[in-house]
Amino acid sequence: MTTASTPKGERRRHALIEAAVALMVEGGFDAVRHRAVAERAGLPLASTTYYFDSLDELITSALEFHGRAELTRGRAALDELAAPDTGTGQLLDLVIDLLLGPRNNDDDAEMVLLRYERLIATGRRPYLRELTLGLGQELRGLLAEAFTRCRTPITPARLEQLIALVDGAVVNALIEVNPDPRGRARHMLQDFLD
Repeated sequence: MTTASTPKGERRRHALIEAAVALMVEGGFDAVRHRAVAERAGLPLASTTYYFDSLDELITSALEFHGRAELTRGRAALDELAAPDTGTGQLLDLVIDLLLGPRNNDDDAEMVLLRYERLIATGRRPYLRELTLGLGQELRGLLAEAFTRCRTPITPARLEQLIALVDGAVVNALIEVNPDPRGRARHMLQDFLD
């Protein structure tokens, strides 16, 4: 048994991952540095290289942890879905939350921006591509299930159109002086489903 696989080692590794996620949320990928992660986790600087072979591995672990947490929250929201209403309101809210994350009343536009930064950063970090694509497929599964549960079946091609529409609406909303990406996406999605 290596030190990294002991309960203490696992706790330290997890603390580093959580610290990297917090830094990523606050400042994007550029904020995730060995020293910053170790300080945030309250661990010695050497712990980042002891528990992770590289900064890329740490970033990948943080992204997977964060992505899996989002999927878990999405699954819980889907499981809480009671008898769906006959309109599209409940479906719209669920789809927007799945695509943009749950509403953050403190600074929702900033949280949505960070979510898109994470997706766009994958283009410059090919080592994240497989993970990002895998998480995206799981998200598409949740979205398809949401439509099915709300008695509004959707084809895979139509689902891709919906995602592209929301992505475009969000990116355009984020450049505004007072951005409301969630409101813009909801409006476009409403038109799309009508």
